[in-house]
Amino acid sequence: MNPSTCEFIDVQVEEKILRIKFNRPDKKNAINRDMYAAMADAIQASNEDTSVRVIVIEGTDGCFTSGNDLKEFMGDPEVGEQSSVERFIQAVLVAEKPIVAAVTGLATGIGTTMLLHCDLVYASEKASFNMPFVNLGLVPEFGSSLLLPHLVGQRRASEMLMLGKPFSAETAQAVGIVNDVVSPDQVIEIALTIAKTLAALPSTALRLTKKLMKQPQAEAIAHHINVEGELFEQALSSPEANEAFTAVMEKRKPNFSQFD
Repeated sequence: MNPSTCEFIDVQVEEKILRIKFNRPDKKNAINRDMYAAMADAIQASNEDTSVRVIVIEGTDGCFTSGNDLKEFMGDPEVGEQSSVERFIQAVLVAEKPIVAAVTGLATGIGTTMLLHCDLVYASEKASFNMPFVNLGLVPEFGSSLLLPHLVGQRRASEMLMLGKPFSAETAQAVGIVNDVVSPDQVIEIALTIAKTLAALPSTALRLTKKLMKQPQAEAIAHHINVEGELFEQALSSPEANEAFTAVMEKRKPNFSQFD
């Protein structure tokens, strides 16, 4: 494998497992475009790499990822089909190998929505989940506005997506986003143990089984992600989003009443 490199993403292959680790703890593992590009390249390369049978995405101690780097989004948002965010989304969607997530803590925005596309998810007892898109003047992404209501029910999805209501690891497990909740010091170890179990299985049968499960919804999900993406792009330049992002940077409560 020869993916692009990024100082904030650690990529290594060991025991047929591709480990992709967020490593920007001083920024709560906020994802910038270089990080998205490195992850996209690594996942895309794994499809043809026979030394890889399973992918594990993990965070640092106490934090998975706080989502997109808002400062970068405010200053110079990258949009369109060739953007690094879009490349990452597409790489996850067409990944042939199973993806296991080890949610070590905070999982905000895409930190939660990406889990809807992972095959197995293990979370720390201290993990917390949040999708504050509306709060930021934006709309949901990564197919979450399609997948979440089907998974957790319309009313619970409304709490999560409309109110941006945070929820615990226990709730995430109860509604099916997470497979199991474990102690903070065990989450990566357990995810790797599961990954090793998968890596020891017949690789062709494993890939085909994943494909069979994903294929029935693949076209609808891809279409919905495109619709979300167009609306997300429009929302990024809206006065509401500008007010929300500015309020975050100024550490104050946003005032949306001015746009009524």
